[in-house]
Formats: sequence, structure tokens, C-alpha cells
Amino acid sequence: MKLNILYEDNHLIVVEKEANVLTQGATLDLPVLLDQVKSYIKEKYTKTGNVFLGLIHRLDTNVAGVVCFAKTSKAASRLSEEIRKHRFEKKYLAIVDGKISSSENITLKDFLAKDEVNKKAIITTSDLGKESILTFKKLAQIDNNTLVEVDLLTGRFHQIRAQLSNYGTPIIGDRKYGGKFNNIKSATSKNSHSIALYAYSLSFNHPITKEKLTINNLPKDKIYTPFLKIAKL
Repeated sequence: MKLNILYEDNHLIVVEKEANVLTQGATLDLPVLLDQVKSYIKEKYTKTGNVFLGLIHRLDTNVAGVVCFAKTSKAASRLSEEIRKHRFEKKYLAIVDGKISSSENITLKDFLAKDEVNKKAIITTSDLGKESILTFKKLAQIDNNTLVEVDLLTGRFHQIRAQLSNYGTPIIGDRKYGGKFNNIKSATSKNSHSIALYAYSLSFNHPITKEKLTINNLPKDKIYTPFLKIAKL
């Protein structure tokens, strides 16, 4: 698989992850993005021995989008600090099942716990779960489906998927959380195992220069095309 490099310098590298690719190694027999980026760096810079690559954040296996890695330990430490201090901004595009009447920002605040047996996030009470906050807004609507932009304020396991489902608008293709399997007319996903959730924007302070970086990348999957035209993105 050829990597789509969105940004690179001596300190970090930002790439696009495809759906059904693991961010880092696991027991699943699937491609691993971390290994692919290491191989790219090793070949491009003719490095010998092990290549350092700091994992800053992850995306679910069936979610595509923008992922940032650190190329030095100093950059990794500083970017991790950005995340801890909620200065590492992540925005997503999702196509949900259902109409949304409001064009204003909608804030969802729930408490989420992880069901380890079923590998699923569940809405629970404050004493059992972690506070989970996101905001989203409608960008385009076709029939009974809506494209929304999600601003993720906390990074919990399956947070967007669980909270949007609990709101009554599950993500298309996300059958684990009640989403219908690609019920959008005249648009088919190239990956039948992916869900209509794409991490399209990262914004953070560069770990060395402190310059504000924003890296955007829109999804190319045909399922998004009619919605993106309406939203004029």
C-alpha cells in the first residue's frame, strides 16, 4: 500500500490511514500503519537498525483519516502533552442515519464505560464511566441521511460512534451501534467493512517550532461525494 503523506518534517509525519488498517500492531491479520510508516522512513532515509516512531493517537480499525506520528522522542513527549492539555484538536466527518433539524452546534455530554467482553462503549452513570464530550453540527442532508462535522473534545473508546448512536443518529455502516449498512442511494462505499466516519482534520502546536499546524484531508470514498458537494467542502 502506498502511503499518502500529508505533512512531513524532521520531527513528525502525518499520513492518511485507510479503513481496515490497524494504527498499531495487534492480533488481527491486517496491515499495520505504524509498521508501514517505519518502512517508508527506513527506505527514504536509508536508515539502519530500528526506526523510532512515536504513536501519538489512534483511529479505530474500520475508521479512516488523518494520523500523526512523532519521528523523535522529544516530539512524541511534547505532542502527548498537547493531547493531555486538550490542545490537540481532532475533527471528523460522519454520515449518520437520521435528519437533524438544527444547523447550530449540538453538544453531547455523556459518561462512557468500556464493555471489554463485547468491545463496545456503553452509556452509563458518572460513578461508572468517564466524562465524554463532543460537539457536532449539520453540514448537508440528503433524504434521511446527514453529514455532520464532529469536534472531539475527549478521546474515549468508540466515543463518537456511541454518542451519536445514543443521540438517535447512528453512523452509516456501524452495525455495532445500530447503524444501517450503507443505505444511501446511488453511493456505495469502496470498503464494505468501513463505517462512514472519517478523521479529516488535526490541529496542534508544532512540538519544536510552536507554530500552529492544521492538516486537513477530505475523504475520497464515493459515499461522501454528494454530501461534500452540498457542504461545499
